[in-house]
Amino acid sequence: MKVAIDISPLYSVHKTRGVGFYTKRLVETLRKITTKDPRYRNWQIKLIRNARYARFLRNGKLEIGNFDLIHYPYFDLFWLTLPLRKPKPTVVTVHDLIPLVFPDKFPKGIKGWIKYQIQKQSLKGAKAIITDSENSKKDIIKFTDFPKDRIYVIYLAPGKEFKKLENPATRDSFGMGNWKLEIREKYQLPETFLLYVGDVNYSKNILGLVKAFSNLKPQNSNLKLILVGKAFKDETLPETKEIIQLIKVLKLKDFVKILGFVSDKDLVAIYNLATVYCQPSFYEGFGLPVLEAMACGTPVVAANTSSLPEICGDAAIMVNPYKIEDIARKIKKVISDKIIRGRLVEKGLAQAKKFSWEKTAKETIKVYHEVFKRK
Repeated sequence: MKVAIDISPLYSVHKTRGVGFYTKRLVETLRKITTKDPRYRNWQIKLIRNARYARFLRNGKLEIGNFDLIHYPYFDLFWLTLPLRKPKPTVVTVHDLIPLVFPDKFPKGIKGWIKYQIQKQSLKGAKAIITDSENSKKDIIKFTDFPKDRIYVIYLAPGKEFKKLENPATRDSFGMGNWKLEIREKYQLPETFLLYVGDVNYSKNILGLVKAFSNLKPQNSNLKLILVGKAFKDETLPETKEIIQLIKVLKLKDFVKILGFVSDKDLVAIYNLATVYCQPSFYEGFGLPVLEAMACGTPVVAANTSSLPEICGDAAIMVNPYKIEDIARKIKKVISDKIIRGRLVEKGLAQAKKFSWEKTAKETIKVYHEVFKRK
């Protein structure tokens, strides 16, 4: 079987976001499996970009016809990411439909509404949808009426580089000398800190996290909040402006550190150094950072909403993201209780091992096979 995968996210703003991470990891693992596993010796993975794909159709070339199936590993509600005409069976990954869950927080505008109608219509022509969680599958059924028997839940996974580092680390195990000292100095990290990694969208509830941190400060004077993510450095974003303004209002400027984008290598070390990782989201399609944190041996506090209970299992302390006091109280509990923290570390490491990109890729191949049989 010859499968074409659209890798456009790797050449757009998505390359440093979850969609880009998913596309890169999926392609790498699919190619590895189809190259080395004799069961898939007749499989071929071809990478294309959306612009080329459109040109093939417009010029009438049949190069696209050499493929048995096309996979779009992303879906945007308000941008035309799918062609209406599909010359080959098409699989689409829909990570989440969060803008439809919170329509007042993600205004479409007239142009956005028109594009949404086109995208929604185009999605109906797909032979299968892959999504990240059972919760996202429910949303897809609710908002698109896509047949539920053609929606496949395939979990994501942390990269293999996300792991608990040796203490003390050697140059051979991490590629540097005293990694703790080097990373602390590089990013000016304190001994005790609360960590968040990700975007700044409304659904992430960063304002709630900052408020909860403010409540913690009087009893934890040495505690700091570290925010990692490219969007935190983009002050043209209204969400980022609001976060920075709240930090100023609450007089937390000296206690909240914004790192912006961090390489995976450094991020692994930062997870390892964090006292607690917190994902207080109102809504998540999956919630990959919680698994990255768990894989690094970091205790996790996460919201009890959407996909997060599904992904965390019993390996995290769950909170109500709409109640600031609950977030603050649970974080304090993890920081102050070594027994609870140790239990979370142990359970988190075990939970993270349930997910792998090999498993994700093989389940994706099964979907390709199902679609090919039905064509």
